[in-house]
Amino acid sequence: MEKQTQVFIVGAGLAGSLIGIYLARRGYAVDIFESRPDMRSTDIQAGRSINLALSNRGIRALKKVGIDQQVLDKAVPMLGRMLHDQAGNLKFAPYGRDKTEYINSISRGELNKLLMTEAEKHKNVKLHFNQRCVDIDLHQARITLENQTGSQRTTPKADFIIGADGVNSAVRRAIVTQNASQTGDSTTVAYSRVEWLEHGYKELTIRPATGKNKFRMDKQSLHIWPRGTYMLIALPNFDGSFTCTLFFPMKGEISFEGLNRPEKIRAFFEREFRDTLPLIDNLEKEFAENPVGKLGTLRCAPWHYKNKAVLIGDAAHAIVPFYGQGMNASFEDCIYLDQCIEKHAPDWEEVFKNYEQLRYDNGQAIADLAVENFYEMRDHVANPIFRKKRTLEQLLEKKYEDYHSKYSLVTFHPEFSYSKAKELGNKQDALLMELCGALENIHTVNIEQTYQKLKALN
Repeated sequence: MEKQTQVFIVGAGLAGSLIGIYLARRGYAVDIFESRPDMRSTDIQAGRSINLALSNRGIRALKKVGIDQQVLDKAVPMLGRMLHDQAGNLKFAPYGRDKTEYINSISRGELNKLLMTEAEKHKNVKLHFNQRCVDIDLHQARITLENQTGSQRTTPKADFIIGADGVNSAVRRAIVTQNASQTGDSTTVAYSRVEWLEHGYKELTIRPATGKNKFRMDKQSLHIWPRGTYMLIALPNFDGSFTCTLFFPMKGEISFEGLNRPEKIRAFFEREFRDTLPLIDNLEKEFAENPVGKLGTLRCAPWHYKNKAVLIGDAAHAIVPFYGQGMNASFEDCIYLDQCIEKHAPDWEEVFKNYEQLRYDNGQAIADLAVENFYEMRDHVANPIFRKKRTLEQLLEKKYEDYHSKYSLVTFHPEFSYSKAKELGNKQDALLMELCGALENIHTVNIEQTYQKLKALN
């Protein structure tokens, strides 16, 4: 009888759990090792969750293993952005051409628990918690694990290893180090770096109201308070609460470093986010106690080592959260790795090489788009020219079925790769911003002529 292929996955987060399900369905023996305790029986750390925005790319990956509806049942649809100005006035900006195009707010923790439970339903999947990967022998596909509760070490061996262990990936370090040490191969350039933003983030909470209507703001919106060099956002949760995230400079007069006393925190929110004060309980206490998270973009190469190891998700392409695509990109990795397995297994080196060729440029593209969207959300969503552009985009999308804005290409149309969405979307944006900058009234524009100019960009 042919030996069953043994796969080790390092990291039981979103990508690790989902790729475990994909592999289990193909009959492989899958062991998933996680350094943290089992979050299904242990409270996860508060203050670093950042709600996730599940959209079409991620839904497609879940649908391929039959769990899309289970996940969507735990999500809150968001039809667009609700902009809050300093006076508390609201302006709604829809995401798509109509109410069928929306994104879904979901708790990272709840989704992770669901995916782990679904993975464990397969008899050939085993999850191991409190197991930190401290060393990797890539030549043998052997990992050294340290038990976080007792410090005992084990060194199990697999046929190959998948690194799904996030931005601080031990598997990535091993791959980059091993490839960098190779001699005689001038085609391999091995590197790993993180490009940090000067901004960090801190989470705050709007608790649900008592009574029938638990939501204290519009529940079908992603709320944004854009303020030029910083912004506050709030995403709805299934229980009626909102998870707020302040994206703010790390240092300087107006910064996390500067808001170091309760009276400064209160005065700042009264000036910039006054309409949140009745909604955020214990503002000063939560602000002081919740940690400041860093925001960075991971760039690395290569993503695999021979036939022994490969990276997926944040371990390969961790990005800032401003396009809501980090999880969706990670889930899309699972689709493409599975397709390469279908086509090339059991030639694992060919599997990993083809997967990396398909995904590397797309990982770079969505990383760039996420940083670009940070500045758009922070600086431009309240800009009159940007608002004209968004109105014109909506007119075009309603009139022409084959026109899609850049946001729509990325979020609602997975048939366009991230690379293509970035290339085409940025060309469209440049054309429309130039046009809108010269317009007094958006309704005087020649829609057909504009459409033809946009079509010529393809």
